[in-house]
Amino acid sequence: MLPKIPVLADYGISPKHGFLPNELPLSRLPDPYYNKWEAVVANLPALILSRRLRGVVDRLPVLSTIGLEHDSEWRRAYSILCFVAHGYIWGGDSPSDRLPPPITAPLLAVSAHLEVPPVATYAAVCLWNFKPLFVDEGVDQLENLATLNTFTGSIDESWFYLVSVAMEARGGPMIAIMLKAMAAVRADDAEMVTACLCTFAERLDDLGELLQRLHEQCEPTVFYHRIRPFLAGSKNMAEAGLPNGVMYDEGKGCDMDGVGGPVYRQYSGGSNAQSSLIQFFDIVLGVQHRPTGTKASNTDAAGAGDSDTATADAAASRHNFILEMRKYMPGAHARFLQDVSDVANIRPYVMANQAAGTHRPLSIAYDSCLATLRALRDKHIAVVTRYIVLPSRDMSRARSRSRSPETWRRPAPPVHRPKAMNLALATTNKVSDGGTNKALKGTGGTALMSFLKQARDETGEPAVEEWAQRFMHRQGRVPGKNDFFFGKPTEPAAPAVAAEVVAEDEKVELGGLAGTWTLDDDVGGLCAF
Repeated sequence: MLPKIPVLADYGISPKHGFLPNELPLSRLPDPYYNKWEAVVANLPALILSRRLRGVVDRLPVLSTIGLEHDSEWRRAYSILCFVAHGYIWGGDSPSDRLPPPITAPLLAVSAHLEVPPVATYAAVCLWNFKPLFVDEGVDQLENLATLNTFTGSIDESWFYLVSVAMEARGGPMIAIMLKAMAAVRADDAEMVTACLCTFAERLDDLGELLQRLHEQCEPTVFYHRIRPFLAGSKNMAEAGLPNGVMYDEGKGCDMDGVGGPVYRQYSGGSNAQSSLIQFFDIVLGVQHRPTGTKASNTDAAGAGDSDTATADAAASRHNFILEMRKYMPGAHARFLQDVSDVANIRPYVMANQAAGTHRPLSIAYDSCLATLRALRDKHIAVVTRYIVLPSRDMSRARSRSRSPETWRRPAPPVHRPKAMNLALATTNKVSDGGTNKALKGTGGTALMSFLKQARDETGEPAVEEWAQRFMHRQGRVPGKNDFFFGKPTEPAAPAVAAEVVAEDEKVELGGLAGTWTLDDDVGGLCAF
């Protein structure tokens, strides 16, 4: 007997707003017992700016979570504590590798209740951190949204979060549509599956338009230098000043190991890869993501069948950033994705119809969904370029111009500045390492431009129509190769050798609409969107 198709209500998922909460996030905890928390988060930007946050937090009492009753109160407490925790870690002249008991004790309790890690996740900064300006208007309209908490108090930071909120709200109805399509597959109703896929593709295009609105109110330099540092976690952050991670001090001696040393935890920071919505899209369309850097096998290129799915999933689960990010989702959302994976049936149904030569509109509709999702990932890569890659390159070039060649051979003198700036410096492309641009990390703690490009390319792999496969596996033409003036190369190995010589001698830069690029650019990540 086939497992039942998941019911949204069983996971607390809204058929209208998707993974956003059914009830609006609270603007304030109702119990006066938590007024001290509310006072700190209400003044968080000023406390960070004045370097007084750590002193204020250290003097707070350790509050119990006994006064939290409804789910909305637990979510509000989680968002407050995560914002204060990250402000505490990154809001000084150097990062703090210890969180004090007034934050640690309640944060661990709240995180355990909500089944999320004790770090500023996508849920803390986006899903549970918004309010509508007018309750009679939709939360899928950017102009009707405002944030509850920010680190900087800037419009840029609010807008950055709210674009994701609007995309979640706009994409919410797509969840029920695709569950309906899976039910139609079981009923062998090809017409209904086709209609659902067509609607799905249209709404995906709407999400792309929302994403492109990020530039309206969020400046790249403001995001890169002022906002992004606070979203970082404690994993792979040695260069930023957290070689061991962060010690969550509960004040009970239980944060020490057997030999009396502190126990440090490492978590990824807030990342849009933690959005359950985008992962849901991949699952229902049958898009398989491999560990970053892993090439597609011949079976993958042709499309793995049902018998290969379990093996592919097992292989992908090792060192797979996308699956790792499910640990940072609310527990019910992660379980929903797993349950949907167990019943996903759209791609096998499309393949069966194509093999039988029946109902070609079904194949076209399916491939259109893949093409639109791939286009969404293309738009995100463009956003990453503008908000991460170019600002980091501008910083590295400014630093290289400010120092003579003699200075390049020795470390730069220490600069006293807030750690919010130091994190950006620590993750900037290095200019003195022989042209190795691999240091730039996303706030998830990993170099992500190659991850994003691979995820984009993998989106087109399940295409079933031959024309769609050609369209989504197209590659850009390299200037100066096989053209009228240079002709075709006589030896296949020659271009590769030439490229190696160029890479060793100098970094060749190519001018483009988005700015100046180097041939070895393969880094970046906008919080792992």
